[in-house]
This record gives sequence, C-alpha cells and structure tokens, in this order.
Amino acid sequence: MLSKEEQKELFRKKSKLNEEIKGLRKELNQINDKKESAFDKKEKVTGSISNLINRVKSSKSQRDKLTKEVKEVKVNRQKYNDKIKKEIYQIKELNKEKKRIQKKYNIKEDPSSIKRDIDALESKIETEVMSFDKEKKFMKNIKDLKKKYEKVKIVSDVFDKIHEVDKKIKELRKESNDKHKEIQKKAQQSQSKHEELIETSKEIDDLKGKEEETYKKFFDTKKRFTEINDQLKEKLTEISKINEQLKKYNNEVVKTKKDAVNKSLKEKAAVVEEKIKNKKKLTTEDLLILQGSEK
Repeated sequence: MLSKEEQKELFRKKSKLNEEIKGLRKELNQINDKKESAFDKKEKVTGSISNLINRVKSSKSQRDKLTKEVKEVKVNRQKYNDKIKKEIYQIKELNKEKKRIQKKYNIKEDPSSIKRDIDALESKIETEVMSFDKEKKFMKNIKDLKKKYEKVKIVSDVFDKIHEVDKKIKELRKESNDKHKEIQKKAQQSQSKHEELIETSKEIDDLKGKEEETYKKFFDTKKRFTEINDQLKEKLTEISKINEQLKKYNNEVVKTKKDAVNKSLKEKAAVVEEKIKNKKKLTTEDLLILQGSEK
C-alpha cells in the first residue's frame, strides 16, 4: 500500500499532468487549425496549377491546329500562284501572237472594242426615238464599224483569249489575296495562342514555387501536430498509470477499512454471544451487532 507521501506525490503528478494535457490539447487544436488552413491553401494553389495546365494544353492544341491550317492554306495559295504564273505565261504568248497578227495585217484597234461600239449604236436605234437623218447617220456609222470589224476580226479570237485569260488571272489573284489574308489572320491567331501559352506557363512556374512554399508550411505544421499529439499520448498514458495506482490504492484503503469494520464487528459479536451464554441482558446495541454479524 502507498504511503501518504507517495499518495500526495501521485496527486501532485496527476494535477501537473492534467495542466500539461490541457495545454497540449489547446496547442494541438491551434496547430490543427493551422494545418488545415495550410492544406486548404496548398490545395487551392494545386487546383489553380491544374486549371492553368489545362489552359496550356488547350492553347497548345489550338495553336498547333492553327499552325497546321496556315500550312494548308499556304499550300492552296501556292497552287493559285502557280496557276497565275501559267496564265501570265499564256497571256504573254497571246500578246506576242496578237502583235504578230497586228503587224502582219496592220491592225491597230481591238476587235472587241469595235464590237461594243456596234452593239451600243444598234441598241440606241432600237430603243431611242430619233429623226430620220439621225438614224441614217447611225446606220452609216454601224456600216463603217462593221467593215472595220471584218478587217480586224482575224485577231478577234486572240483578243478574246487575252481578255478571258486576263479575267481568269484577276480571279486567281483575288483568290490568292483572300488566301493571303486568311494566312495572316490564322498566323496572328496562332501567335496569340503561342503568347498566351508562354504567359500561362510563366504563371504555372510562379505558382509551383508558391505550391512548394504552401506544401512546406503544411508539412511543418503536420509534423508539429504529430509531435504534440505524441506528447499528448505520452501524458495520457502517464496519467492513466497514475489513475490505476490511485484506484488500486483506493481499493486497498476500502478493503482495509472493511476488514477493520468486520474484525471489530466479529469481536463485538463474540462479546454479545458471551453475554447470551451467561444469560445476561442484551442492549439495543448488542442486538444491532448480532444483526450486523449475521449479514
């Protein structure tokens, strides 16, 4: 059984441990709040990085798609340019042929121009109201133009082909210019996506540094949380052992008191039984002692 000094020492230790446990629990709760806050910050930064990575992937995909489209449009534009070169070569050859025929037959006017003049005069005669003299004059002009047209008609096919090729070249150049504008537009969009990609990548690099910082803070607070928790467990184990000792001591005290009471009761019961044997008068206390001993 513990001595009084040992008992006092245990109660002193228990009181001290209770204070320490109270302090550790308070500190543990504070550290846990910091740990959870650090974890939330880390997760927020990690989530931001994840979103930015997805944005980089999207920008890269769009940039690559636009770059591919630029290459395809360039190929198509080159096809138009190749066609233009062929048509220019053809029109040069036709112009050579035109000059050769004009020189040979001494032709200076464009047949198509004469034909347009004839058509214009005929249209006026058909649609306008005019005097007989004026109409006669118009008819003479038409007749003269037709004679002239017959003389130059020999180069009419060449002129027609030249006009046709010239028209085709203009159409091809328009298509080529449209493709060039499309190339510029898509190239600009591709460059914009590329710059966006670079800018977002820089943001990711900055956030990765912040992520490392927030993770370190979380790791440090988690480590401190574990240390405090381990200390708390040790203190709880200590106080549990002290409580066991005190419980054992209390049980021993109770047993000692009970044994003493039982011993005293037995002694008193023996005295009462002696009175009964000697046929002495029993008191109320004697009767109570007998009842207690029977229990």
